[in-house]
Amino acid sequence: MSMSFRDFKLFDTHLHIIDSRFPLVPNNGYLPGQFTCEDYLDRMKGYELVGGAVVSGSFQVFDQTYLVDALKRLGPGFVGVTQLPATVTDDELIGLNGAGVRAVRFNLKRGGSEDVRHLDRMARRVHELVGWHAELYVDSRELAGLYDTLVALPAVSIDHLGLSREGFGTLLRLVARGVRVKATGFGRVDFEVRAALQELYTANPDALMFGTDLPSTRAPRPYEDGDFELVIESLGDEMARKVFHENALAFYTPSSLLKPA
Repeated sequence: MSMSFRDFKLFDTHLHIIDSRFPLVPNNGYLPGQFTCEDYLDRMKGYELVGGAVVSGSFQVFDQTYLVDALKRLGPGFVGVTQLPATVTDDELIGLNGAGVRAVRFNLKRGGSEDVRHLDRMARRVHELVGWHAELYVDSRELAGLYDTLVALPAVSIDHLGLSREGFGTLLRLVARGVRVKATGFGRVDFEVRAALQELYTANPDALMFGTDLPSTRAPRPYEDGDFELVIESLGDEMARKVFHENALAFYTPSSLLKPA
């Protein structure tokens, strides 16, 4: 790992915590291996890690117990991105917000979340009540059918650079309209990452947000330190700092930002 990693503060916008003490549900026959808070922090020792977003996977469905526990263990720089049923109550949302959750996730790729037909209503509801945004794990090839809904939402992000070259033009148009994109899962995409990062940054300098995607469940190629280096090489130091830290802090508002220093 390059020593220069310490020159860049990192808010990791996409990580999973997998703790067998809490419920796990097989997704299409798949159950991930254990990856605890301690495992994550150990893996990130070489980085200037200031926080991150713990994202619920398909195999965690609507369980909140693991997420609340993980956020307590990781500290106030970390936030949660959870999956919720449309029947969630206002009191439950307020409670989760107090625990550090900042977004609701719709997993169109793997399932385990609420159906996308509830996206518009739920995204508006959580934004109005607790200031959250919506996150979508969706292939770019499906974005054209969601375009009008997404551009009208108050705050939304797309995982893993949209995954596919086909549909990337739609993703660029969404980004130009204010949709955020996670620069995550480089081993999941079917296109050249460097050019995609440059195009997305040009479309909207505030949109790109880096994440490790650890532990890279079901990824053809797991996260490697070279992914971090690729962002620096593709964008240069100044722009990389926005992608690693500044854009994400503005979008996720972790509790550490809300308390006096």
